[in-house]
Amino acid sequence: MNLPESNNDVSNDDESASTAAEAVGYAPGLYIVATPIGNLGDLSPRAAAMLAGADVIAAEDTRVTSRLLAHIGAKVPMLPYHDHNADAVRPRLIARMANEVVVLVSDAGTPLISDPGYKLVRDARAAGVTIVTIPGPCAAVAALTLAGLPTDRFLFTGFLPAKAGARAAAITELGAVRATLVFYESGGRTGATLAEMAKLLGNRPAAVAREISKRFEETVDGSLESLAARYADTPPRGEVVIVVGPPGEAAAVDDATLDAALARAMAVQPMKPAVAEVVELLGLPRNRVYARALELRDASN
Repeated sequence: MNLPESNNDVSNDDESASTAAEAVGYAPGLYIVATPIGNLGDLSPRAAAMLAGADVIAAEDTRVTSRLLAHIGAKVPMLPYHDHNADAVRPRLIARMANEVVVLVSDAGTPLISDPGYKLVRDARAAGVTIVTIPGPCAAVAALTLAGLPTDRFLFTGFLPAKAGARAAAITELGAVRATLVFYESGGRTGATLAEMAKLLGNRPAAVAREISKRFEETVDGSLESLAARYADTPPRGEVVIVVGPPGEAAAVDDATLDAALARAMAVQPMKPAVAEVVELLGLPRNRVYARALELRDASN
């Protein structure tokens, strides 16, 4: 997808604004730029051009982004934008988007993925400015491709709560989700987190990916229990992504159990909502429950 070109039909006020946007041919607005998660070679040419052509870069940590700019030989004004100052800085950025190219970056990877930024996009959209994303690296997606676990359905949960009670509650809540789970975690807490997951989720297959795209990249797979034991005393170094497989298939439901559930449900409501209730209760395919409900209804007539 090509970046939108500047609109030549502008007012005198717009013409008076000398911006980098005019120099490189990008329309004023918000540009969400993914940056490398480790290997600087993963910065796309389009992302590099966008960074170099910005009027201002909203950066989670300007020190980190300055190193990236030095790598591509660019000098661009930056404005810190993070959880602690976002409410104060956001209106200024939105105002600048009317005439300037504002680039949003995180420290590493794709902005808004376990990073601040969604409110900036929300308010920019409400203001009617151009919004463009320049896709690129994302540690969560990269870890999924390395884990060897189902990827047709997954849930990214970011970092778990730091406090023990909230952490356990969050893991327990995820237990019924029939999808692969993806977490970010610090190296020092990885062993304890894996042990708690094994306790609360069951001994599911999992993988721990660390230092993705860097020199010491490593992915280790196994059960939650075996991975917890591996990292109990020797925590992994660097950035860590934990990928946990979905729960196993539910225990088989026999016909007697199905019949009893249908009989109770159909005694107090019409067949259609009764079938829906039993499907939800027993986790069975709707066609099986519906066919059996028809048989029971016909047998009772």
